[in-house]
Amino acid sequence: MSSQANTATAIASKKPTTKQELVAANIKLLIEQLEAGHSEALTNYLTAMSRFHNYSFGNVLEIARQMPTATRVAGFWTWKNLGRSVKAGQKGIRILAPIVGVHRKKEEEVQKDITKQNERVLLGFRNAYVFDVSQTDGVELPALHEVSGDPGESIGLLAAFVRSRGIQLVYNSNIAPALGMSYGGRIAILPGQSKAEEFWTLVHETAHELLHKTERRTATTKTVRETEAEAVAFVVGKAVGLVSGTASADYVALPVM
Repeated sequence: MSSQANTATAIASKKPTTKQELVAANIKLLIEQLEAGHSEALTNYLTAMSRFHNYSFGNVLEIARQMPTATRVAGFWTWKNLGRSVKAGQKGIRILAPIVGVHRKKEEEVQKDITKQNERVLLGFRNAYVFDVSQTDGVELPALHEVSGDPGESIGLLAAFVRSRGIQLVYNSNIAPALGMSYGGRIAILPGQSKAEEFWTLVHETAHELLHKTERRTATTKTVRETEAEAVAFVVGKAVGLVSGTASADYVALPVM
């Protein structure tokens, strides 16, 4: 058996239980594949990163190793909710999912500030399995549509509003494939987007800054936060005359882990 196969087997049998172990095992396999002349291994990993940028680095590596051709993955019940079923006999793609608990503050602390009653804490990780769309049957998934239209001077007005709130606004190509990122006091936008897409993205990230960089964040889930931000983008975008098709619905209806 080749060293590449040995390493892949070791990853599958040992089943890393932390993000660090997951990344280390996959990077070791990648190095061995490159040293053996298998340059397509690197291409597979980079392709996976462009497709699954909402997943952790370790999970992207896991998806690329187990199914390089994967394009859209979700859990068994998520596919069910989208009207699709995993085909019989299909093998799931193993990833690590966070185990999140709630740390309850002492009564005296709660009395001082009711908003700090509960605090979400990471307890560890568990094995979870996702399936690629090619492993499922059912209703057709909606195609993702770009936002179109002309926001006019609204982009400049929105940028000025963002800066007036003490939020730094930068344009950074290094955030690709993400269109925008919110860091808490700083928003980065991917340059090169259409004016409509740029405005929509900036509204979405501004919503994150105003709604989700406070204590309230601990009382919400990622799905709730993304739904709220996209809902704000939908309302504001429509108000300035942009056309989104099903972009917002697609964004919210296709959750990631």
